[in-house]
Amino acid sequence: MSANVNDDILTLRLAQGTGEILKGVRNVGLLRGRVLGDAGDALSQEWIARVLQQHRPDDAVLSEEAADNRDRLDNRRVWIIDPLDGTREFAGGRQDWAVHIALIEDGTPVHAAVGLPDLGQVFHTGEAKAVTGPMSNKIVVSRTRPPEVGKFVAEKLGRELVHMGSAGAKAMHVLLGDADAYIHAGGQYEWDSAAPVGVCKSAGLHVSRLDGSEPEYNQVDTFMPDMLFCRPEIADDILAAVAEYKEKHGDF
Repeated sequence: MSANVNDDILTLRLAQGTGEILKGVRNVGLLRGRVLGDAGDALSQEWIARVLQQHRPDDAVLSEEAADNRDRLDNRRVWIIDPLDGTREFAGGRQDWAVHIALIEDGTPVHAAVGLPDLGQVFHTGEAKAVTGPMSNKIVVSRTRPPEVGKFVAEKLGRELVHMGSAGAKAMHVLLGDADAYIHAGGQYEWDSAAPVGVCKSAGLHVSRLDGSEPEYNQVDTFMPDMLFCRPEIADDILAAVAEYKEKHGDF
């Protein structure tokens, strides 16, 4: 392990550097559409892998853009990354895409960073701040796959439903106070939520599965179908509404 860069700084710099690479690839304007998205995925993955190999050669890595090496299950330190969360949004010129970097120890995110490069911001566990102030009365959900349970909760609690790409972008908008909650159901993987969970928990937000349980990482099955990020003062109301929805429909 490198003595020159601690875990917190390494996490932050990985998110910053990846964001700069991705903006550079897109802003020169030589690639468009799916080809641009594929290039962004590949180049950012390659850079992150090289940095981790140099600075943390003994740690395991789980990434959306690389084959899963099950040796990670025997390592208590695992980097869970999504170099480009929201590839469709990135390639389409939208701002709601993100960079996810998380260091997991014994199943829990201990250092995490979520970069929103087009907004010039990186949120990380070293400086995440608790959300305060008035409620926005908004709940954010997937732009392409809005879950029915999200619609149900919004109607039940009298909130406006807002659609957005990238799990990281949605979670950070709760952190910023632009939304009171982010509700997801219908399928994600560990790399979609590990970094947002680490950042939001360190900021004092409520983070859980939709049944209220704690998310656990570096599992054999990396599928994580549902998540809730919200202001802590409305967590009980949302979980109660979610439970009511499940009782009526049998699932989320």
